[in-house]
Amino acid sequence: MKTIETSSDRRVKKSKKALKNALITLMDQKDFKDISITNIVELADVNRGTFYRHYQYKEDLLEDLTNDVLSDLIWAYRFPYVHLDTFDVSTLSSNSIKIFEHVQRHALFYKLIFSSDFLYDYQQRIYQTLKNINIEDFEYALIDPKINRNLHISYQANAIIGMIMEWVKEDFCYPTEYMAEQLLAFIHSTHSSPSKIKILN
Repeated sequence: MKTIETSSDRRVKKSKKALKNALITLMDQKDFKDISITNIVELADVNRGTFYRHYQYKEDLLEDLTNDVLSDLIWAYRFPYVHLDTFDVSTLSSNSIKIFEHVQRHALFYKLIFSSDFLYDYQQRIYQTLKNINIEDFEYALIDPKINRNLHISYQANAIIGMIMEWVKEDFCYPTEYMAEQLLAFIHSTHSSPSKIKILN
C-alpha cells in the first residue's frame, strides 16, 4: 500500500536536503574539522533548532548523507537485474547500467572522497558495499574452479571503483553513456581477451 506523504514529511525532507547540500558544499571549501554547525545552518538557511531536531553532531549529518549515497549506489548497481530471477550478463546493455548516472548525481561527494584522506573510510565503504551486493545477490559457478570467488568479487569491485576514480580525476570529461559503454566493453572483453599481449619498449 502506498504511503501518503504529509506536508510535515515534505518539510523534513526539504530541511534535511538543505543541510546535506550545505555540508557537502562546505566540505569542498574547507576541512571537515573546520566546519561548524553555524556554518551549515547559515548556508542551508535554516535555524539551529532545525538541525538539532534531526542531528546531534555534524558527523551525524555526514553519516546520513553517506547513507543516502550508498542507498542510491545499491539501487543503481541492481537496476539491470532487479526484477529478474536469473541474470545473463551477455544480455546486459549499456542503457541498463546506471552506476555512472549515480556517480554524476553525487559528483561532489565522489570528488571529495577520492581526494581527502579524512574520507578514506567512506571510499572503503563504497568498496565494501559493491562487494556485499555481489555476495548477497549472486550465486554462480565460476568457469575456472581454481578461481577464488571472494577474490574474484574483490577484483570486480576494485575494477569499478578504479573506473570511477579515473573518471572523477578527469573531472567527468566523458558522458555517463560513454562510461557505461566502456564498462560493458570491459565485461565482454574478459571473455575474449587475447592470450598474447605485445610489450611496448
